Amino acid sequence: MKTALITGITGQDGSYLTELLLDKGYTVHGIVRRSSTFNTDRIDHIYADPHEANTRLFLHYGDLTDGQNLTNLVLDVQPDEIYNLGAQSHVRVSFDSPAYTAQATGFGALNVLEAARQLSKHKETRVYQASSSEMFGEVVETPQTEKTPFSPQSPYACAKVYAFHQTVNYRKSYGLFASNGILFNHESPRRGETFVTRKITRAATRIKCGLQEKLYLGNLDAKRDWGYAKDYVEGMWMMLQHDEPDDFVLATGETQTIRTFLDYTFEALDMDWNEYVEIDPRYFRPAEVDLLLGDYSKAKEKLGWEPKTSCKELAELMVQHDLELAQAEANRKTLAG
Repeated sequence: MKTALITGITGQDGSYLTELLLDKGYTVHGIVRRSSTFNTDRIDHIYADPHEANTRLFLHYGDLTDGQNLTNLVLDVQPDEIYNLGAQSHVRVSFDSPAYTAQATGFGALNVLEAARQLSKHKETRVYQASSSEMFGEVVETPQTEKTPFSPQSPYACAKVYAFHQTVNYRKSYGLFASNGILFNHESPRRGETFVTRKITRAATRIKCGLQEKLYLGNLDAKRDWGYAKDYVEGMWMMLQHDEPDDFVLATGETQTIRTFLDYTFEALDMDWNEYVEIDPRYFRPAEVDLLLGDYSKAKEKLGWEPKTSCKELAELMVQHDLELAQAEANRKTLAG
């Protein structure tokens, strides 16, 4: 039985990856930051499962910015695989908190790699680093591949570029099995509500149920390669089962504008988004990334991975989930009088 350690376990990707690994028989350890409120909503259902799975999931307090604590934890757990999904991952927020983003997203990854290097003196461990399509930034070629030069356009992207190169450095310098997954945008019903796709599906369903009137957005012409997070975590796992460590793009190979995602969302509700969406300059980034489109052919050839869910299907999945939330909210308001 393998043991995995996941940073960012309470996030969207962490929750789906936890489910995947438990289904494969792993024991899973996750790191959560200590705060005044619990933030385990995305994995609470696993603990509620009466079957054996919840006896193989363990949570530990920790922080990516605390290197010594992280090393102690890694040496104690001795994981076969480490998935570094933790970060300050909101691009727009990174402009407001650049130093913290650099610490958590950049130096946090370095702390994970150093902890893994210490463990590798005693046993083999494999590391997955969550890299991002945002690293391509002001793209120099389309579609983007593993060989496309980086041109980061945000503090978040800069931190991810640093983490990417440190992962390659530890692989080459110390022989550590460390792989970068360059994931393009991947969404789900578990996506945070401040990210644009979830912001759209959440607002649209609330408008449908009479709970709000308008949705305020920024640049509707930005183009993204949107996939389903549940498909992408399978690719993460595949990377660490590969014979050699390497870097892989995970994407759909298709791109849509935010306008198109609005179309998919509001069509699923028989509504016209033009009646409800307004532009708010506050949501424009200081430096915009206009087009991201990934080429996942290397992952398909070497790992046998490919996306299973279209953007339209993804939007419909998210709408169905958020419609249930909105209907429940509307019912509570009705009962409350």
